[in-house]
Amino acid sequence: MTTSSQPAQPVSSSASRFIPGRENQLLLEAQQETAEQFSTPVYFSDTLSCGGHGPELAVIPAGHFEMGAAPDEHDHRKEETPQHYVRIGHPFAIGRYSVTAEEFERFRQATKWHLRPELIWAQGKKPVINIRISDAQLYLQWLSDESGETYRLPTEAEWEYAARAGTTTPFCFGNDVSCKEVHFDAFSPYRETHRKKWYLPRCLPTPASIAVGSKPANHWGLHEVHGNVWEFTASPWTHSHLNANRDGSADVHNHSPWIVTKGGSWFDGASKARSAARMRRHFDEMDTNLGFRVLRELG
Repeated sequence: MTTSSQPAQPVSSSASRFIPGRENQLLLEAQQETAEQFSTPVYFSDTLSCGGHGPELAVIPAGHFEMGAAPDEHDHRKEETPQHYVRIGHPFAIGRYSVTAEEFERFRQATKWHLRPELIWAQGKKPVINIRISDAQLYLQWLSDESGETYRLPTEAEWEYAARAGTTTPFCFGNDVSCKEVHFDAFSPYRETHRKKWYLPRCLPTPASIAVGSKPANHWGLHEVHGNVWEFTASPWTHSHLNANRDGSADVHNHSPWIVTKGGSWFDGASKARSAARMRRHFDEMDTNLGFRVLRELG
């Protein structure tokens, strides 16, 4: 195993305001203690044998949270219920950003993965799009081989736990969001009162994804967990959270051809970007608003 030597970075003030008081400090301390346990900075990236580094990661401590939407959450859907407690028993590291086009391009050049020229292809630090989940898994296997570590997709529960970063509100930023925090379809704000009073003149629609890191990070340093592009998870689709595994694992006995994606996108309204929101996508599906974020196991 090799990791970059860059020191842990402080959480920005824009992120630290999301969880008030002592709870804020306890979560930061848990993240720092977990990083120290594994002798790594809070934020780090693995050195690859081909040269350079993999995606930047954030250490996520073990813990528990209440998954799903509250009954009174605005715009919630029945597939996001019932709320239930999940214990994440093992810490992990997760990408601070969606995998970018330039990161995926390194994999493509190294493996001669075929890029279909007739599809829209993102560039630079925009999230990679128009790939299938099988392509994401090929990239993750390549990262694992290059780093000597284990990379995979997060389960739905792991993704939501990391995105919430200790919050219980619809968004990690609170009960509502604007275009300052989340990249979503500006014609569909979270609450209709915004449309009438002030929203549209200040938030013009952007019909495409934006570069990663453009919006504020959550409390654990993850950017664009709300909006920009939907992200694949390792969890097969279920019509609700009834009988969901309480340890955060995916149901290996569910052989549905549909998978859970999380996070919302630039194409969708703000309600689709809530922490509890989920959308089914076919295992063979690709789209211009669909990407992924890596998870790296610790230990």
